[in-house]
Amino acid sequence: MKSFTLFLTTIFLLLSCNVQQKAVIKKYEPLEDHKVVAYVTGWQNNWGEFQEKALQITHINYAFANIKDGKVVDGGEKDTPDLIKLNDLKKVNPNLKILISVGGWSWSGGFSDAVLTDSSRQVFANSAIDYMLRHKIDGIDLDWEYPGLPGAGNTHRPEDKENFTAILKLLREKLDALTASGHQPYLLTVATAASQWYLDHVNMAEAHKYLDFVNIMTYDYYTGGSPLTGHHSNLHLSKNENDPRIISSSKSVNLHIKSGIPVEKLVLGVPFYGRYWTSTNAGDTKGLYQLSKGEKGSYHYKFIEENMIDKDGFEMVWDSVSMAPYLWRESDRQFVTFENPASLKLKTEFVKDKGMGGVMFWQFNQDNGKLLNTIYSTLKKDKNQD
Repeated sequence: MKSFTLFLTTIFLLLSCNVQQKAVIKKYEPLEDHKVVAYVTGWQNNWGEFQEKALQITHINYAFANIKDGKVVDGGEKDTPDLIKLNDLKKVNPNLKILISVGGWSWSGGFSDAVLTDSSRQVFANSAIDYMLRHKIDGIDLDWEYPGLPGAGNTHRPEDKENFTAILKLLREKLDALTASGHQPYLLTVATAASQWYLDHVNMAEAHKYLDFVNIMTYDYYTGGSPLTGHHSNLHLSKNENDPRIISSSKSVNLHIKSGIPVEKLVLGVPFYGRYWTSTNAGDTKGLYQLSKGEKGSYHYKFIEENMIDKDGFEMVWDSVSMAPYLWRESDRQFVTFENPASLKLKTEFVKDKGMGGVMFWQFNQDNGKLLNTIYSTLKKDKNQD
């Protein structure tokens, strides 16, 4: 009988420990000093994972609303039910903010016309605010790719530079008027490209005054459009003489600061996906900054970890100068550039040391939880523990 009682006691203690452990994981512990901004798309999501992971996120940018006839409209049939589900996450994370992101790479073609005149800006701003209020969300994110530049073959004009600032000013005035009339405070943010070329076509020294924060898209330095391989989101500049682009996340942040944006408003973007090239010259770098004649594409991080890291003939390589990993497979001469927990921890520490506003990622569904947890745990860690 004693043995049986002891057995039951042991089982009870083990079950209690398990319940307590799960309770700790699901306990809401807000980030006090930094933002974690997640882009969540209407075409790729796994709602079963959202509730627990929402505890580690401060802002969700739902991508994307489209622009039709100068007005902000739904990007797809799922937008309304998706935004209802995202708002429900506030039951577990009461400080979570939901924003609608307008535009993106494929749907930025309507921006230039929509903000061209005083009257068109009024129409656009009113439609954006109506969209926000109708869906009971917390703000607007403009992902215009890009003012004054073609992006995906979009209409663009020199006037975009001043009109970009003008539409932000108008939106801020309308949002503040809502708050003054008894509504909650509303957020206004933008996504910016990483390059000086982008910054030359906007006036961020003025535009930032109307923004709560700025998400820098510090990724896609090398893409499938390039026959040359390279890191697509390295923290620091490479010293490799074959790298012609001379871009890095730290350099982009410094360019944004130089443009006039306060560092605390800057949010560093990181990719939850990788890019690959096949039939690549090996060179003396195992495919890094080499010409490729084969297929090009992208992989989600969770696919990379499950199928490629230390598997199927892939070798992990760490670039200690750029602070970035990559994979190399000799059989098909495949090169894969991606973000992993080690590189992401260094980036998040960079954000803290620099005094930046936080970390943004594209996009939620591409992670198995490890990358988001790295961001959250590194931001949550007290400096005295570092």
